[in-house]
Amino acid sequence: MSLIDRVRDDRLAARKARAELPVSALGGLLAALQEAEVANRGALAEADEIALLRRERKRRDEAAASFREGGREDDALREEEEARLIGAYLPAELDRDALVALVDTAIAEAGATSARELGAVMKLVMARTEGRADGRAVSALVRERLTGE
Repeated sequence: MSLIDRVRDDRLAARKARAELPVSALGGLLAALQEAEVANRGALAEADEIALLRRERKRRDEAAASFREGGREDDALREEEEARLIGAYLPAELDRDALVALVDTAIAEAGATSARELGAVMKLVMARTEGRADGRAVSALVRERLTGE
């Protein structure tokens, strides 16, 4: 079953349960997926779906932070709940030990010895994480391993 079909089915179940927030959140996610498929002129690859899910979740997280800064706690909680719903469709994140092992292997393969070679190491690591790690977290870990800080 494709991701669009899963989201559509979950949205229908939420409608039947009269759950307003999931219906709204899944409707927005479904629209974003369909728009991406139209732009792609066909079904999205799994990596593209994961990238879209991460982007949508990040958008909700940033909105929640903005609402919280503006003193709108109810709206912030709503955005956080939408981010959690979207995150449920993402593959499980790699734990720190697995990520450290991937980074160390990539550093050895690239022969990297300084932070200047961060890009080469990042390219190797991100290709192997298959969407199961946040780019910022990977970048921080690579920088930490290369500089020893």
